[in-house]
Amino acid sequence: MDRGDVGRPASYGVSVRRRRKVTDMPRGASPKRERQYEHIKASAEQRGENPKRAEEIAARTVNKERARSGEAKTASRTSIQDISSSRRGGLRSHSGAAGPTYEQLYAEARRRNIKGRSSMNKTQLTQALGR
Repeated sequence: MDRGDVGRPASYGVSVRRRRKVTDMPRGASPKRERQYEHIKASAEQRGENPKRAEEIAARTVNKERARSGEAKTASRTSIQDISSSRRGGLRSHSGAAGPTYEQLYAEARRRNIKGRSSMNKTQLTQALGR
């Protein structure tokens, strides 16, 4: 018997952790958080995010909400003291006094396949979109 066979199993010292699927929620997650995760993930994919990035966005958002509500065992200071994810999203979603941004108009023009959009300014994009 050489030194490597001293009564230990062949896998001794080898990390054999089972990897969770990315879509699995933490063990303590409620059905509400699972629905929230799926909704955020679907919304991100609908906006054109990469599926892996959509999963990451959804997981981070749900984890932050779990930390804010005291559902998570640990929470970072920013998760608790910072503005909530849903509030931030709501603040960013409205168009405000200036209307939609150039980027929002350009994205809509791209979706509608408007020709010459890359050389248009904000006013021209607004007119081309019929706003």
